[in-house]
Amino acid sequence: MLSFVVPAYNEELTILGTLTSIHEAMRALGLPYEIVVADDASTDTTAALASQAGARVVYVENRQISRTRNAGARAANGDRLIFVDADTQVSAQVIRAAMSALDHGAVGGGATPVFDDQAPRWGPPIMRSVIVFMRWFRLAAGCFFFVRRDAFDAVGGFDERHFAGEEVMLSWALRRHGRVEILHETVVTSSRKFRTRSLWETFWVTAKLMARGMSGARAREHTAFWYDGKR
Repeated sequence: MLSFVVPAYNEELTILGTLTSIHEAMRALGLPYEIVVADDASTDTTAALASQAGARVVYVENRQISRTRNAGARAANGDRLIFVDADTQVSAQVIRAAMSALDHGAVGGGATPVFDDQAPRWGPPIMRSVIVFMRWFRLAAGCFFFVRRDAFDAVGGFDERHFAGEEVMLSWALRRHGRVEILHETVVTSSRKFRTRSLWETFWVTAKLMARGMSGARAREHTAFWYDGKR
């Protein structure tokens, strides 16, 4: 069993696209699977749409992505987990590559994210530079993270002390148990965090995050970039 875990908060505009892409990919692959949507106190129709689209909905009230990802994982039945953000679309190719990586000894990893076609001109170059860094250090992007259940449980899942960067911490933790592989296959993720900010705002947010380091990701007040609700 392959379990897809989709954390979501007020994602009524994107959740159907994400779930449809999963269903279509898995029909092409012919593998048994389930989708668990961890709905984190949404105030819109996210949960209803997810249920109508064939997902099992788990309700939580965390407003914290690491805890919500872990809640979805606890409810999942699979021995392999793929975490997919609710604004990200997958393909049969990337899921096949993830399963092949696990079959050949990887304990987890990620894909290569690309922005949707609504990204500002300066968005893709920034994304490409981030990808080079993450590939070099074998750090998986949170929008698509695959992992063996036993390895995930062995490291305690996502670090719930963090309000952001939990995928970085999990990537580091998993490296103590085996190979973390970053795939060349792509997933398409929303560029909304770039569309709703100017280049200067994005630069300033990035500079402050880098100055604070990972310790800054443990304080909600420093992670508004992820929690301000801009769509």
